[in-house]
Amino acid sequence: MKHVPAKLLRIFISENDKMDGKPLFEWIVQKAREKKMAGATVLRGMEGFGAHSHLHTNKVLRLASDLPIVIEIVDTETAIDTFITLIDPVLSEGLVTVENVNARFHKENNR
Repeated sequence: MKHVPAKLLRIFISENDKMDGKPLFEWIVQKAREKKMAGATVLRGMEGFGAHSHLHTNKVLRLASDLPIVIEIVDTETAIDTFITLIDPVLSEGLVTVENVNARFHKENNR
């Protein structure tokens, strides 16, 4: 299988961010699935801070809530650009990055 130019979309949000009453990360993954993106992964951070420099951590002395969340999606440039226009209006805070990557898309029907 050959390498294909692709984009890696990373969305940095907070665990407590909501959309339509559900966690924002769930809403984003649901939309990615609806748009038939190649795949999405949600990563829960152990510690981090954002624009307000408020530290979010899962250390024993603090309640492990409102931790950092990173959603990673890899797909073609066109698919990523289109998806960003969909999610951009719902991101009130956070950070979105896009990187060039070389991907090898493995699909069940390619076996």
